[in-house]
Amino acid sequence: MKIIGLTGGIGSGKSTVAGLLAELGAVIIDADKIGHKVLDSDSKAREQVVASFGKRILNPDGSVDRSELGRIVFAEHKALSLLNGIMHSRIYLVVKAKIEQYRKQGARVVVIDAPLLIEASWAAMVDVVWVVTATKASIFKRLEKTGLSRDETMARIRSQLTESERIKMADVVVNNDCSLNELKLKVGMLWQGLQFDTCK
Repeated sequence: MKIIGLTGGIGSGKSTVAGLLAELGAVIIDADKIGHKVLDSDSKAREQVVASFGKRILNPDGSVDRSELGRIVFAEHKALSLLNGIMHSRIYLVVKAKIEQYRKQGARVVVIDAPLLIEASWAAMVDVVWVVTATKASIFKRLEKTGLSRDETMARIRSQLTESERIKMADVVVNNDCSLNELKLKVGMLWQGLQFDTCK
């Protein structure tokens, strides 16, 4: 089984690449979605997060308002580090369990879709690291559709590794300053190489 660690900055199009890989037959493990589930289902993690950031992050029904939490942690590096310290180890355990589950099921390719793959030191559990890149102009254009303001987008960009830092850790760089059809061709070619173990 081949394990791809897929990462990239906000607005790079990483999720689009993950979707294309899924269409080609890969099994996707979405670290962000796992994080959301952990926050909803792990009472100890939720208690720690609320204790750290206050009840202002709670919705009226008691669930965590991830938008508000995001505004807080992306505005201050210490706050983001605190949240990651609470969540990363828990997410890691779920990801590892899912890898073993898919291994037993005979999956050929598993993709760990994780924006903080490198920052969380998860590269050791994958066979190859794919980094999706894009220019800031492309990133801002994509994120305008999500409702994030330019300031909020810049706060998220500043909280992450730089593109050059990610590329240093990459086995494969997927430049996403292109049309969807061109991206499909790029990913398809990489997939063909991966099937024959040439993508290392």
